[in-house]
Amino acid sequence: MSTSELVDRTRAVRPGEELDAAWLEKYLEEKVPGLKGPLEVEQFPGGHSNLTYLLRMGEKELVLRRPPFGAKAIKAGHDMGREYRILSALLPVYPKVPRPLVYCGEGESPMGAPFYVMERVRGVILRSKPPKGLELTPELMRRLSESFVDNLVELHGVDWRAAGLGEIGKPEGYVGRQVAGWTERYGKAKTDEIPEMEQVAKWLAGNIPAETAPTLIHNDYKYDNLVLDPEDLPRIRGVLDWEMATIGDPLSDLGMALAYWVEAEDPEELKALPLGLTMLPGNLTREELVARYAEKSGRDTRGILFHYVLSLFKVAVIAQQIYARYKAGLTKDERFAMMIFGVQMLSRAAVKALETGSIRPST
Repeated sequence: MSTSELVDRTRAVRPGEELDAAWLEKYLEEKVPGLKGPLEVEQFPGGHSNLTYLLRMGEKELVLRRPPFGAKAIKAGHDMGREYRILSALLPVYPKVPRPLVYCGEGESPMGAPFYVMERVRGVILRSKPPKGLELTPELMRRLSESFVDNLVELHGVDWRAAGLGEIGKPEGYVGRQVAGWTERYGKAKTDEIPEMEQVAKWLAGNIPAETAPTLIHNDYKYDNLVLDPEDLPRIRGVLDWEMATIGDPLSDLGMALAYWVEAEDPEELKALPLGLTMLPGNLTREELVARYAEKSGRDTRGILFHYVLSLFKVAVIAQQIYARYKAGLTKDERFAMMIFGVQMLSRAAVKALETGSIRPST
């Protein structure tokens, strides 16, 4: 099998999520030197937040990002201008980001939403199912999971002040604001009575820890936001989806990575969630991830339980917001109909972690 067959694939655009291709072709020809139509548009299948499209113009492959149709919740997470500025500032100091090309504000766009366009970073993206023909051996997954942690340490080492990223976040009091903000978001998007969500929110509010020195944090760091080298899979070529990036506690970022990191020994209901390929033999465990992070970064990780539970809560709230959009008829994507079960499972996992006082699997 050629390595080109392993590169992340696209599909036809989902019904109801089409772009104004005629206008977009003319706009890009005017804004990006050297581009010439005709424009072909496809869509990347993954992602439940902002929508991502592949644009082909001649020999060029570009990627367009825009908010989902009907999106009102987590407005900051759909701020295309902010994400464009983050990529522009990061590129000189952290080259594992796509090169941003053009931003189009809502007032200029006839598509009903702002968007930005960037160069495509070609490579393998490990979604819930690996590309056909790719053998993910235990040895390969061990190296990849180690690279996963090491790259997070590298990201947290970026000099965000020198990069001019100080304006994207307010690090003082970051964790407390996260607890209050995500609890409020859950209340606004709530559709069903889930006692575990209320229990976790109350515990978080009463147990806010002292904060670690702030760093740049990605806030959605997981396998399917990494672009891997087809020739050497553990080598990370790019990190995608920076819409939630900010300046804050790096343990919060590690906690979010752990929330997506399901192990083979986890409860069956948690393993049923489409959270990625972290269950495959060879992957580091959550405890091993934390130990390697502590070793490589030199940071004290003893407070990781709080950040793990907070992150499970945050992922559950994101699922709740998506489900609320679906239930209100703002999206017809049938993938979203099952999101409420994800909210229930994630909140149960958070309660179990609190009961055991551990990030270890508890069946």
